[in-house]
Amino acid sequence: MMTTKPISMTKLHAILRLKYAAKLSHRDIAKSLNISPGTVANYVKKASELGLNQWSIPEDKQQAPFLKTKLKRFSTRKKCYPVPDWLSIHQELKQHKHLTLQLVFEELLEKFGEPYYSYSHFCRGYRQWLGTQQLSMRQAHKGGEKLFVDYCGPTITITCPTTQETRTAQVFVAVLGASNYTYAEATYTQQLEDWCMSHARCFEFLGGVPDIVVPDNLKSAVSKTCRYEPDINPTYHQLAEYFNVAVIPARPYKPKDKSKAEVGVKIVERWIMARLRHQTFHSLAQLNNEIAKLLEVMNNKVMKQYQQSRRALFETLDKPALKPLPEKSYQYTQIKTVRVHIDYHVDIDKHYYSVPYQWVKKKLRAQITNQLVQLYHEDTLIAQHPRSNRVGGHTTQIHHMPKAHQKQHNQSPINLRSWALSIGENTHQMVELWLSRKRHPEQAYRACLGLLSLAKTYSKQRLEQACYRAITMQITTLKSIKNILKKGLDKQPLPIEKTEPINPVQHHNIRGTDYYH
Repeated sequence: MMTTKPISMTKLHAILRLKYAAKLSHRDIAKSLNISPGTVANYVKKASELGLNQWSIPEDKQQAPFLKTKLKRFSTRKKCYPVPDWLSIHQELKQHKHLTLQLVFEELLEKFGEPYYSYSHFCRGYRQWLGTQQLSMRQAHKGGEKLFVDYCGPTITITCPTTQETRTAQVFVAVLGASNYTYAEATYTQQLEDWCMSHARCFEFLGGVPDIVVPDNLKSAVSKTCRYEPDINPTYHQLAEYFNVAVIPARPYKPKDKSKAEVGVKIVERWIMARLRHQTFHSLAQLNNEIAKLLEVMNNKVMKQYQQSRRALFETLDKPALKPLPEKSYQYTQIKTVRVHIDYHVDIDKHYYSVPYQWVKKKLRAQITNQLVQLYHEDTLIAQHPRSNRVGGHTTQIHHMPKAHQKQHNQSPINLRSWALSIGENTHQMVELWLSRKRHPEQAYRACLGLLSLAKTYSKQRLEQACYRAITMQITTLKSIKNILKKGLDKQPLPIEKTEPINPVQHHNIRGTDYYH
């Protein structure tokens, strides 16, 4: 049986008037009344079946009830099908990532038979229902898909119990898209380390990892904001890789992209921060302990819109879809670009770490943890050092130095004495003499190196003889020894001093030894 689309009695009156009084065609009537020609044909056919083709149409609108009664059978009775439970369908779509409206529609066909509406009508009905929900419901969120993160605007004051100095704490908020399950904690800053560690503690609180994290465009998350291709902070990107989660920042000045976080922040401010306004906190741990208590109450509170609590929805929608946590706990790793100085060291927090000298003036990527400093060129590990907190200090590996610097670095009193002893006893005695003369042995290093290097020019035997001659003649300077070798004096015998007997002096002014007897 053909189905006639229901129309108003005004249009029904107009169809009959234009057909029988104005003698217009079905197509002209359809254009005039903004309906289809098929609808016009159906109503004209039914009017003919009722014998109204010769009927005089009353002009007085007060006679419209008579026409309505006469043409009551025009409207085709629709089959009664139950209205789909849109809320249940919406929950199912969020819970099952791969479920589609097409599959839901086909299941309804199997259950109720062919409905009076098509698939497109079904989709329009769902979108119409979705549009009547609150603004936060307009985004379709799959279970375990998105986590929205942000900071509250107000801060909480922490007072030192001894000095009474005050410090403000920021409140970090994370909200799951499907269930609105919320996490909150306080940190002293919004800087990179606090930002990343708040994420790690949030994932532990949830017991799993979502597919996507949606942050705001703060510097700890986005190095360079862009509507289309924002640059994620390298340290934050490393955290995302560790937890295997995608980071999709909200567009700048588009708060609707993170509406869940905006609403979550307001709820935390009203349900948690407002209740803590009269309390005094002496430590961050004390503050977070109170936040955790109120957060438990908030997540267990039944929401009017869903008639369920956030925890109940979390257990049903998000928790089963979350990815498992990594086996090892996350360790904060700061990533930054550093430039190698001319002394083949890089500056990290005012401490200097060496790299191979070939990388002087190059840019490297540093990965910094509490225990380790790793330096990379692209994906190649160049150097690795234990982390040091000594400001102004140097951590140097000898094999990073050029050969000449390695020799210089290896200088020490023990090495110089050993080198001198390998040449001879007199050379060793000369080196020992020079080291003992200086207040700091390092002041004699250059002189000792200059002396010992003479063995390469003149041979060890000649240097040994020159040192013997210098010690005997008490001319113990490097210049003197060089002159001895240069003039060949080390090959000549030592001069012998001849002494003549002293003749007694006779003079009348000299009393002599006998005077005292």
